Amino acid sequence: MRTHYCGELSAALVDRNVTLCGWAHRRRDHGGIIFVDLRDREGLAQVVFDPDRPDAFAVAERVRSEFVLRITGRVRRRPEGTVNPDLRSGEVEVLAQDVEILNPSVPPPFQLDDENLTETTRLTYRVLDLRRAPMQKNLRLRYRVAMAVRDYLDAHGFIDIETPMLTRSTPEGARDYLVPSRVHPGEFFALPQSPQLFKQLLMVAGFDRYYQIVKCFRDEDLRADRQPEFTQIDVETSFLDETEIQALMEGMVRDVFRDVLGVELPEPFPRLTYAEAMARYGSDKPDLRVPLELTELTDLMKTAEFKVFRQAADLPGGRVAALKVSADLSRKEIDDYTGFVTNYGAKGLAYIKVNPDGLQSPIVKFLSREILDAIVDRTGARPGDVIFFGADKAKVVNDSLGALRAKLGHDKGLVANDWRPLWVVDFPMFEWDEEGKRWGAMHHPFTSPKDGHEDLLASDPGKALSKGYDIVLNGWEIGGGSVRIHRADVQAKVFRALGISDEEARAKFGFLLDNLQFGAPPHGGIAFGLDRLVALMAGAESIRDVIAFPKTQRAQDLLVQAPGPVDEKQLRELGLRLREKPKA
Repeated sequence: MRTHYCGELSAALVDRNVTLCGWAHRRRDHGGIIFVDLRDREGLAQVVFDPDRPDAFAVAERVRSEFVLRITGRVRRRPEGTVNPDLRSGEVEVLAQDVEILNPSVPPPFQLDDENLTETTRLTYRVLDLRRAPMQKNLRLRYRVAMAVRDYLDAHGFIDIETPMLTRSTPEGARDYLVPSRVHPGEFFALPQSPQLFKQLLMVAGFDRYYQIVKCFRDEDLRADRQPEFTQIDVETSFLDETEIQALMEGMVRDVFRDVLGVELPEPFPRLTYAEAMARYGSDKPDLRVPLELTELTDLMKTAEFKVFRQAADLPGGRVAALKVSADLSRKEIDDYTGFVTNYGAKGLAYIKVNPDGLQSPIVKFLSREILDAIVDRTGARPGDVIFFGADKAKVVNDSLGALRAKLGHDKGLVANDWRPLWVVDFPMFEWDEEGKRWGAMHHPFTSPKDGHEDLLASDPGKALSKGYDIVLNGWEIGGGSVRIHRADVQAKVFRALGISDEEARAKFGFLLDNLQFGAPPHGGIAFGLDRLVALMAGAESIRDVIAFPKTQRAQDLLVQAPGPVDEKQLRELGLRLREKPKA
């Protein structure tokens, strides 16, 4: 039906006849001459209708926004002074000879070039939203990233193997989406939170190098970087240790950026242990574009008279840390930052302003000259700087100052305009669940402990480190993985440390434990968040902008109105009955 895409037109086609198909992006009537900007996936082409061809001109008079058109005409150069350098086809236009309305359109609910649309409008009319240039660009970028990933993994001996979408419910951190079975009333499948167990079984099966670009499902609270269904680049390999896996995957990320964006990432990526990342940045996914770092003061405050700092320093698992920023902050800004850190559990935000004539703060009078001098010396503070303090349990200090560090960096224009990848390694095996009074797996219960840490699983679980690793880019965790446990005896020790009895382990993971006994090879892998990676590369604020049909923050699809009710007959077939909703 066409000879060219709109965006393909150029001066090389001048005096050639072309046939284009697309949507009427804009129609303009200029005193007897009609201009139609025709749009397809490759861009825009300006089409000119003049009265010399009355049939085509008459049809053009009926054209409105989003009509689907087929136009035949001759390519000519635009008149001098009317070239549009922002368009790929901006040097030329098409003088229309024939036009056919393939399908009219009702008036669209918004103009496609409107930049002030609400997200509700965009998601309700997602099909129209996807016609917009930014969304077309983002989804094409997503395709190119996926293809670059496939090309790299294929070149390195990985094979794409599908794993089941209907599986059993296993504890992996988030709530499962459950699917009732009609054939087995009262029993349920679960949609996979990840292919974790199946990809380990594929290693036991001898496939050696597996990958899959796969949908995963988690019924959890949503944020800008979360969706109930999301896409992983899932990778597993045998007979490689953690540094070899990291080098292989780092190469993939570097190739993707080079091939898709023309960007050269550093080689090798810098590395930080989990402990170093938390000490210096208060986060295990620090944005290295922000030059600010935390300064440790816990030891110094054990002798302080200031009660708030002294109590935090003496608290088991407590921390006192400082964050210095070179910026002129008003009292209102400091008050605003105080309110900001309370969102992360902080009770307040102490500060000291370093002025040319001395230190200014309500807390200065509570600290000795020796301690004040030590604070200034450790932080490297100079006149004009502000020093913020966190004093509480280490988690509260890390969460609040880590978030404040990132916010100050963005608010004060301190963020470098480049790409800063990072490996975070040596994660703890476990984290303490204060509410449940038990240890939980930091990554998942199949992560291998570091060599020599197996005995700590029973004697001191809090000190055991794992062969887990995350890859971070500009403050976003884009991937995480580990070397897995391939020996049944070590896996049993981990289950015991997690308080999982032999009977519970057998009930939930028996199929994995059984197969680990059949000569399971050493293996490990990683899963990248494709949505997050593409969102970063696109400069999008939310992963919803790089997913064709996403859900809202309330896990709804506004386009198809899902989730929705089902009829009573379907429920009866599944052996289900709905409870009455509580009365308001």
